[in-house]
Amino acid sequence: MNFIRFSDLCASGQVTGQRVFIRADLNVPQDAEGNITEDTRIRASIPCIQMALDAGAAVMVTSHLGRPVEGQFKPADSLAPVARRLGEMMKRDVPLVSDWLGGVDVKPGDVVLLENCRLNPGEKKNSEALSRQMAALCDIFVHDAFGTAHRAEASTYGIAQYARVASAGPLLAAEMDAIAKALTAPRRPLVAIVAGSKVSTKLTILKSLADNVDQLIVGGGIANTFMLAGGLNIGKSLAEPDLLAEAKAVIEAMKARGAAVPIPVDVVTAKSFAADAPATVKAAADVADDDLILDIGPQTTAMLADQLMAAGTIVWNGPVGVFEFDAFSRGTEGIARAIASSSGFSIAGGGDTLAAIAKYGIEQQVDYISTGGGAFLEVLEGKTLPAFEILQKRGSSQRQG
Repeated sequence: MNFIRFSDLCASGQVTGQRVFIRADLNVPQDAEGNITEDTRIRASIPCIQMALDAGAAVMVTSHLGRPVEGQFKPADSLAPVARRLGEMMKRDVPLVSDWLGGVDVKPGDVVLLENCRLNPGEKKNSEALSRQMAALCDIFVHDAFGTAHRAEASTYGIAQYARVASAGPLLAAEMDAIAKALTAPRRPLVAIVAGSKVSTKLTILKSLADNVDQLIVGGGIANTFMLAGGLNIGKSLAEPDLLAEAKAVIEAMKARGAAVPIPVDVVTAKSFAADAPATVKAAADVADDDLILDIGPQTTAMLADQLMAAGTIVWNGPVGVFEFDAFSRGTEGIARAIASSSGFSIAGGGDTLAAIAKYGIEQQVDYISTGGGAFLEVLEGKTLPAFEILQKRGSSQRQG
């Protein structure tokens, strides 16, 4: 992807003495008293901020927090707790600035946090007037919030359009690089794992990947629908019978390219959905009418693990069974361990996927873990994210200029 990297600007001395505006993702969870309960996003944003400070910039940082009503400030919407935590982590004062659109007083070597950007009227609709106001505050704009990359808002897209220089921060650049490596020019074979409870929520992803991947592994309720499409009995398992035609279309699209959607040959069943329900391994053809399929079986796990071990690139979104219940976690663990051991380039994303990666302690073995949530899913759907689009457009024009 052709875009300006903020790290390159810093390394070449172009940031010294400049006003730098960083759009970070500091949208952290808080308890009822407003205390931050988990600060991973703040921690992840610090390298970009520190990079700007080390380069001698006057640094402004902003983020959204929650879902405030534009123009209607409430204390619960304030980034004040974030400013405090950021200051503690960076061991320096990080003042919070309200009403910042008219101008920001910050000197080179200092950093300020600008109050919740979603309070500004016109933010969500990407108002041109608001975007130009923001762009006028800085010499260099840095987008470092992949979690917002799928939204064209004033602080993510509009400002990048009008700022003198628009660049990608280290977090966003890493996401752009990993996505390009996995989907734009992948090392073959490319294997994708798409799992979840419903085909309907990931149908566009399945269709998009069916045009590109060599193996499309489905899991969870999605696999049940594909088993049903293959003529297998799935008992009382979660499935979407009204989407059998779509599932068959994905299978046929893959088959036409000489690719495949591997259907489970064995499964783990129970009579009820409960952590202490007795688990039974059965051949996929032997599922009874009162069975619930809650995991893939050991034969299927071994078969899929072999494919993953031979993969050149792996894209993983979703656990293949009810991995929260120990008796039904073996399939997801087997998949996770195979990905960890594979020499292929692996990229994983989605909340449940991140939970599985953490549960099996394979964070260091997955090449790239995307924290983007909705943005990651939109990439898998084949969409060009607004942030990528505008940064590439500006990257081309800035280099030509």
